Amino acid sequence: MGTAGQRCTTLRRLFVHDSIYDALVPRLKKACQSLQIGDPRAGKLIGPLIDKSSFDNMQTALQAAEKAGGKVSGGKRAAVGENDAYYAEPAIVEMPDQAEIVRRETFAPILYVMRYSDLSEAIRLHNDVPQGLSSSIFTTELAEAEIFVSAVGSDCGIANVNIGPSGAEIGGAFGGEKETGGGRESGSDSWKAYMRRVTTTVNYGKSLPLAQGVEFPVD
Repeated sequence: MGTAGQRCTTLRRLFVHDSIYDALVPRLKKACQSLQIGDPRAGKLIGPLIDKSSFDNMQTALQAAEKAGGKVSGGKRAAVGENDAYYAEPAIVEMPDQAEIVRRETFAPILYVMRYSDLSEAIRLHNDVPQGLSSSIFTTELAEAEIFVSAVGSDCGIANVNIGPSGAEIGGAFGGEKETGGGRESGSDSWKAYMRRVTTTVNYGKSLPLAQGVEFPVD
């Protein structure tokens, strides 16, 4: 919400376990309704969308979500700023499943919320999108955290535990997979750009083994 959803690492989808869904979502809506909308230079958290086209794209996405069975809270234009400024209320959209609109990046303050009961199913849905930049899991179970950051977990370039899906942290390599791929920058990958990689094999034995165990008798 801090950049009105106009950031590559903005949280777009929230998978909530059945056991806490009914308690969490109302609190989430209440928190969003309390956020101040307006000029960030005046201390407001939610600033404007970049232009009318962005606001229209947001409304189109919300309409598509409703058509797919979603329940929308918020998302209307806020009466803030000049007539040509497009501020929007943050939208919480409860979805029955991961419809096609949920899989798209809209770059607007929209959060799609879905239930899950099994972690493996949540990870499958999490990975079933064209993007793969940043992700996070909130859990008190060490095993769940380990699964999420493992090879069978999040397929994003950034996988966080008990902190939001931010990414541009000092010392960490930034970059993603799939449509948000393209390598990494910063972190350890920064100095690698100035290095030349050399592969060296040192034989400390007294015989001369050939590659892949090839035999080459000369007697």
